[in-house]
Amino acid sequence: MSLKWMDILDIAIELDEAYPDIDPTQIRFTDLRQWVCNLPDFDDDPEHSGEKILEAIQMAWIEEKE
Repeated sequence: MSLKWMDILDIAIELDEAYPDIDPTQIRFTDLRQWVCNLPDFDDDPEHSGEKILEAIQMAWIEEKE
């Protein structure tokens, strides 16, 4: 499965699995963007991310933690 920026929930789940000790409420968007790009299944243009997408991923990751 290849992930695109719009696969917000799937990205959040993979981030939670890849970084179980990270508190998503305390991350910077620059780090979040890099971590998403580093996911093995991520296959999208890194330049196509924006603050709204990163915020949505962060919120989904926070919900996944709960």
